Amino acid sequence: MSNISIPVVDADVPRAPEHNSKANMKRLAAASSIGTTLEWYDFTVYNLMAALVFNVIFFPSFDPLSGTIIAFSTYAVGYISRPLGGILFGSLGDKLGRRWVLAATLILMGVATGLMGVLPTYENLGIWSPILLVALRFLQGAAIGGEWAGAVLLSMEHGKPHQRGRNASFTQVGPACGTLLGAGFIAIITFAMTPEAFQDWGWRIPFLSSVLLVILGFWLRRGVAETPVFKALEEKDVKAQAPIRQVFAQHWRRLLIAGGVRIGSDIVYALLSVFSLTYVTTVLQLPRSLALTATIIGCVFHAICVPIFGILSDKLGRRPVYGTGAVLSAIWGFVFFGLMDTSSPLLICVAVVVGMIFQAMMFGPQAAFVTEQFPTRVRYAGSSLAYTLAGVIGAGLAPLIITGLFKAYESSFAVSLYVGAGLLVTLIALAIARETAGKPLEE
Repeated sequence: MSNISIPVVDADVPRAPEHNSKANMKRLAAASSIGTTLEWYDFTVYNLMAALVFNVIFFPSFDPLSGTIIAFSTYAVGYISRPLGGILFGSLGDKLGRRWVLAATLILMGVATGLMGVLPTYENLGIWSPILLVALRFLQGAAIGGEWAGAVLLSMEHGKPHQRGRNASFTQVGPACGTLLGAGFIAIITFAMTPEAFQDWGWRIPFLSSVLLVILGFWLRRGVAETPVFKALEEKDVKAQAPIRQVFAQHWRRLLIAGGVRIGSDIVYALLSVFSLTYVTTVLQLPRSLALTATIIGCVFHAICVPIFGILSDKLGRRPVYGTGAVLSAIWGFVFFGLMDTSSPLLICVAVVVGMIFQAMMFGPQAAFVTEQFPTRVRYAGSSLAYTLAGVIGAGLAPLIITGLFKAYESSFAVSLYVGAGLLVTLIALAIARETAGKPLEE
C-alpha cells in the first residue's frame, strides 16, 4: 500500500491552536449542519417532485418512466454546476474566510429554492417552464458547491485534533436531516390533500418553506467566530493568493483521492434516497406513502449512525471504517433489490434502512477524511473541488444512470453492478490514501 508524502510545513505558516476553548460546540454543530440540512432538504424536495409530479407538470409529453429520466436530468444539472461554485466559493473561502462564504451560499440556495416554489408549470408557460427550472437548479448547485467544505471546516478547525472525525460529521448529518424534513413534510402534505390538489398547487409548499431554514441558518452562523487556523494565516498574511491553481499544481493526487472516495458513497445514497422512490411507485406499483415511509425511517437511522461512525473513525482510523462500509454496501447492492421485489412493506423498509446504515459507515468519516487531505492554505478550495467534481460523477449522474440502466435492461442486476463499480473506485482511492486520523492538520 503506497502513501502520499506529506510536504514539509512552511516555516512562515503559523501553527494556530487546534481548539478554541470559547467555541460553543453545540452552536458550531448546529451552524455546521444547517447548511447541508437546507441543501438536502431542497434536493430531497426536488428529488421527490421529480419522481412524483415533475414528470407530469414540467415534462408532460413522455411516458412516466421517460418523464422521470428527463426530470432526473435536470437533477443532474444541480451537480454539474457544483464545480463552478466550488471554484468560485472555494477560492473565496481561502482568501476571505469561512464565515463570509457560508453566509453567501446559504442565501443563494434559499433564494433559488424559494423561486422554484412560484415557478409556472409547462401548462402555463410552455417550454420556458422547464428552462427556468434548470436555471434555478443550476444556481442551487453552484451554492452547494461552496457550502459543504466551509460547513465542515467551521466545526473541524475549531475542534480538538482527536475529535475531528466527530466534529466534521456534524455536517454529514445534514443530508439525513434534510431528507427527513423534506420527505416528512411532503408525506404530511400528500396525506392532507387529494392527489389532484397536490399536483395542482400542493407541491409548491415545501419549496417556499425552505426560506425558514435559511433564516435559522443565517442566525446560527452569525454567532460563530472565524476558525482559529484561518485567523492565524490572516494575521501573518500568508494566505494562498491562487488557491485553485495551487490545488491543481501541487495537490492533484490528493484531489483525485479525496474525490475518488466519495463516488461510491454518493451512488449508494442516490440509490437509497432517490431511485428507491421511483422503483417502489413506478416499477412495483406500490403506494407513494410506502416509499416515503421507508425513506423517512432510513434517514432516521442514517442521522443517528453518521456521528457514531465519525467518532469510531477517530478511534480506529478513517480508512478501516470507510472501507468496511464500502464492502458491505457493495454486497447490499444485490441484496437490496431482492428484498424490494418481495413487495413486502417490512422488507422494503429493511432494504432501505440497512443500506442507509452501511452508507453511514462511509459518510461518517468522509468529511474529515476529505478535508484532512489538504493544507490549511488551500483546504477550502481543495475540499470544495473534491466534493463537487466527485459529485458530478457520483450523485449527480447516478439517478439518471440507474434509471437508464433499469429501463434498458429491464433488470436490477445491471444497477447492482453499477453500484459495485462505483464502490470499487472508492476502495481503490482508500487503498492508496494516507491515514489522517489523529495526525496534526497541515498548515
